[in-house]
Amino acid sequence: MREPDSQTEDVRQFVSFIVAEEEFGVDILTVQEIIRPVEITRVPHAPDFVEGVINLRGRILPIIDLRTRLGFPERDQDEDTRILVVELQDQTVGFVTDSVREVLRVKESTIEPAPDLATNIDTHFLRGVAKLDERLLILLDLDGIFSDEEAEALQGMEEDEAGAAAAQGVAA
Repeated sequence: MREPDSQTEDVRQFVSFIVAEEEFGVDILTVQEIIRPVEITRVPHAPDFVEGVINLRGRILPIIDLRTRLGFPERDQDEDTRILVVELQDQTVGFVTDSVREVLRVKESTIEPAPDLATNIDTHFLRGVAKLDERLLILLDLDGIFSDEEAEALQGMEEDEAGAAAAQGVAA
């Protein structure tokens, strides 16, 4: 009979993506799907990091520009741009990324707490930093990316757009 391997260690999976030439990762369990950019409906008076909303198979999703939210300069979308559709607490949101790289298996022992001054990103967005063979992966905590007020505003935007779409359907 074989003894259990004492080297077994918890491994987590992350979807890695690029924003402004930096590599980030989010827990794969929060990612519902990855889609190509679609036409985005602008929402008046939305925060600057909200590009607008999309209709994804009958669901209205707020679309967040991660470049703007994380404080990076704007960039035009190209053929590599992708939207990560993510479940946050009780709402689904799309995050625009420059590109999506891969799914990575990361050992817990390689994840360190987020350093205070290592990046120009607010540390409440960060879950930690994973040390990979030849690079670092900045792990985002997307649940912490919005203040309570911003999360409420996004929820309200979703409901307002769904109501407007329903009203247009009735009027047509």
